[in-house]
Amino acid sequence: MTTRSTRKLLTFRYSFSLKGVDRLLPAGDYQVITDEAVIEDLSFPVYRRTSTMILAPSSPHEPTSIEMLTVDPDDLKQAHLRDSET
Repeated sequence: MTTRSTRKLLTFRYSFSLKGVDRLLPAGDYQVITDEAVIEDLSFPVYRRTSTMILAPSSPHEPTSIEMLTVDPDDLKQAHLRDSET
């Protein structure tokens, strides 16, 4: 199976929450990684998303410690839209 990963940077001006994350995430820049797998047996390459992760501080007391959290991409998009509206 062929896979690919893409990265993008999202900036949050305010702290925010995401479903499945048990804490409030602080304002800042967040690296978002999306993994996709190719759908086999087609005459042209088509990819489907298999996971979306965000790199976030592990704890407010350890800002240099980073963890990778699997998140719902739609929930992340909604959080970013809320942040840009305020």
